Amino acid sequence: MTLKPAKETKKEFISVGFLFESNKERLKFQTLTGDIGFTTQIRDKNIHRPGLALAGYVQLFRFDRVQVCGNTEMRYLDQLTEPQRELSLKNIFKFEVPCVVITNNNRVDDLFLNVAKENGIAVFQTPLETTKLVYFLSDFLDDQFSPQTVVHGSFVDVYGIGLLLIGRSGIGKSEIALDLVERGQRLVADDVVMLTRKGEGILMGAGTDLVKHFMEIRGLGLIDVRSMFGIRAIRFQKRVEVVIELMDWEPTSDYTRTGLDYEAISLLDVQVPRVKLPIFPGKNVTVICEVIALNYLLKHYGYDAAKEFAKRLETVISEKNKQIGERAIDYFEHDFE
Repeated sequence: MTLKPAKETKKEFISVGFLFESNKERLKFQTLTGDIGFTTQIRDKNIHRPGLALAGYVQLFRFDRVQVCGNTEMRYLDQLTEPQRELSLKNIFKFEVPCVVITNNNRVDDLFLNVAKENGIAVFQTPLETTKLVYFLSDFLDDQFSPQTVVHGSFVDVYGIGLLLIGRSGIGKSEIALDLVERGQRLVADDVVMLTRKGEGILMGAGTDLVKHFMEIRGLGLIDVRSMFGIRAIRFQKRVEVVIELMDWEPTSDYTRTGLDYEAISLLDVQVPRVKLPIFPGKNVTVICEVIALNYLLKHYGYDAAKEFAKRLETVISEKNKQIGERAIDYFEHDFE
C-alpha cells in the first residue's frame, strides 16, 4: 500500500482582524485605531522592523509584512521635530502596510495614529518586549502559513514518540490505537489526521475540530476517548516521528529481519522513518508498537540494537578460530539445572 495524503494546502493570506482576535489575549494586543484595517490581508509570514524606512531609506522596505516598532523606532521618532516626524510616518504609511505593532507599551502620539488612520492601517499595542513579541508572533504566522495535508490513519503518542498508524481501511488502526490508550498511551487523532510542516524538518499532527478525540470502532460505533479515559489519555498535537504501515501478511513477501535497512516515507517533503508491520490473527501488534517507540528512543540516544548485534557478529566471526574447542557458556557456579 502507498500512502496517498490529500492534496497539500497552504493559506494564501489571513486578515489583520484575525491576527488581532487570535492574539489579543495571548500577546495582550490592544487596538489603538479601532477596527480600521481589519479587512486588510497579510500574505507574508515574516515580520519587519521599519527602522531604515522611518529614516528615509525605502528601496528595500518590506511593507507587505507585519511591521513591529520597538524602543529603537519609537525613540527615533521622538527625537524628530513634528514636521520631520510627519514626513517620516507618511513616507512609510503611503505603502500598503498590513498593520503596525508597538511593543513595550511605548507611547504613541496622535500624529502617528492620525497618519495611520488616514491610510487605513491598524495599529496595535502590546506590553511585551520586542524580542518576545517577535518570537511568539513569528511562531503564530509560521503556523498559519505552513503547508498542510490530511491523511487517513490513527495517531498516538507512545512513550513520548508520535506513531502514525496507516494501512488499508478496516485493517484495525483504530482498534490498535484504542488498545494503546487502554495501556496508558495518549490518543492524538483517529481516522482523520491533519499534518502541518513546521520549519524545514518538523511534521506536526493533530485532529480536526469536528472529530477531535472521537473514535469509530467497527461493531461498536463512536466513542469519546476523553470522556471515557480522562484528560491524561489525549493530546491535541504531537510531532510525527515514526510511520507504522500495517499490512496483511503475505507468506511470499520479504520483510525485514534485522532492522539494518533504513526506510523512510516523504510527507510534505519531510522524511519520516517508516516501519512495515505485517499482521495476522494472534499477533500482538499493540506491544510491537510500544517496542517500536522504545527502539526509536534508544536510537535517538545513540544505541541501535541491529548495529550492535552486527558488530558482535563480526567480532565472533573474526575470532572464530580462537574459539575452537571452547565452551560457549560455562555453568553458573554449581547450578546444574
